[in-house]
Amino acid sequence: MGAGGRMPVPTSSKKSETDTTKRVPCEKPPFSVGDLKKAIPPHCFKRSIPRSFSYLIGDIIIASCFYYVATNYFSLLPQPLSYLAWPLYWACQGCVLTGIWVIAHECGHHAFSDYQWLDDTVGLIFHSFLLVPYFSWKYSHRRHHSNTGSLERDEVFVPKQKSAIKWYGKYLNNPLGRIMMLTVQFVLGWPLYLAFNVSGRPYDGFACHFFPNAPIYNDRERLQIYLSDAGILAVCFGLYRYAAAQGMASMICLYGVPLLIVNAFLVLITYLQHTHPSLPHYDSSEWDWLRGALATVDRDYGILNKVFHNITDTHVAHHLFSTMPHYNAMEATKAIKPILGDYYQFDGTPWYVAMYREAKECIYVEPDREGDKKGVYWYNNKL
Repeated sequence: MGAGGRMPVPTSSKKSETDTTKRVPCEKPPFSVGDLKKAIPPHCFKRSIPRSFSYLIGDIIIASCFYYVATNYFSLLPQPLSYLAWPLYWACQGCVLTGIWVIAHECGHHAFSDYQWLDDTVGLIFHSFLLVPYFSWKYSHRRHHSNTGSLERDEVFVPKQKSAIKWYGKYLNNPLGRIMMLTVQFVLGWPLYLAFNVSGRPYDGFACHFFPNAPIYNDRERLQIYLSDAGILAVCFGLYRYAAAQGMASMICLYGVPLLIVNAFLVLITYLQHTHPSLPHYDSSEWDWLRGALATVDRDYGILNKVFHNITDTHVAHHLFSTMPHYNAMEATKAIKPILGDYYQFDGTPWYVAMYREAKECIYVEPDREGDKKGVYWYNNKL
C-alpha cells in the first residue's frame, strides 16, 4: 500500500447498467482525504479572479443576447414560428441561467476568488437575481456538505425509511404516479424547500430560509439572513416595475419561465447526484465525513455538462474539495479516480432515463441485510 496508502483499482470507462447500479463499498476506505489531495496537482486548488469572472461574464453575455433577440425579433416572426421560438428561448435561457446559478453557488463555497467579500458580493447579486436567498442557502448548503449521507443530520434529499412512507405511497408507486411526483418535485420542489423545508431534515420550529430566527441558523448568521431577504425583495420590486411597464406576460415569458427551468434543473441535478441505487446512507453509528462525501455520483448531461460548468460530472470531487473552482474540477476528478477505485461512482445513463429509474428504485432506505453493518442503509422499492 505505497504512496500514502493509495490503492489503484482498475475501472472500466464504460459500465453496463448492472455495473452502475452495483453497490459501492461502504467500509471505511483505505485512503484518506490527504491521500486524495496529494494526488491532485496543486494548481487545481488555486482560484483565479480573471478566470472566474470570464465564465460569469460569458454567461451574462449569452443570456443578454437571448434576451435581446427575444425582445427585438420574436414579434417580427410569423405566427407559427413564434410558437417555436419561445419554447426554444425558454430552454436555452433556462440552461444558461442555471450556469449563472452554479457560479453563484461556487461563491457560497468560497471557490470564486481568494476574497470572501468578493465571493459574497457576487453570490448575493446573482443568486438574488434568480430569487435564491444567498446567505440563507449558503449556510444550509454548507451543513449539507458537512453531513452528506447522514440520515440524522444531512440537510436535503434525506431518504425516508419504510416506516415513514405515507399511506398513499403505494398508490403512487406506478408509472403515472411517478411522473406526477417528478413533475411536482421539479416545478415546486425548490420553492417549497426554501419556504417550508420540504425534503429537508426535520427541525424543531419553523425551518424557513427566509426567516432569520429559523432553527437552521445560529445567532452569528441571522443578520445575513436579513441581507438575503433584502436582495430577494429588491429583485421582486424590480420585476414588479418591469411588469408594470412592459406587462405581466412579457415578464413571465422573458424571466418567469426560464426561472422555472432553472429551478427544475437545480432539483433534477441535486436529486440525481444524491439518489442512486448503488449509494449507501449511514446512521450515527456508521457515518463519517469521508464515507458521506463519497456517497454521491457523477452524471453525464452531454453538452449541458459544459453549460452547467461541470457541476454534473465532477460532483464527487466537489464534495471532497468544495473550495476548488469548477474549471479545475475535471482535472482533479481524473487525478483521484485511480485512488478512489470502486468508491468512485459514475453513471452515464441519460438524465431523462435516470430520473424515472431512480423514482422507481429509490423509494426508501432500509438497514443492510447482506452484511453485519446495521448502521448502513440502502435504497429499496418494495412497498
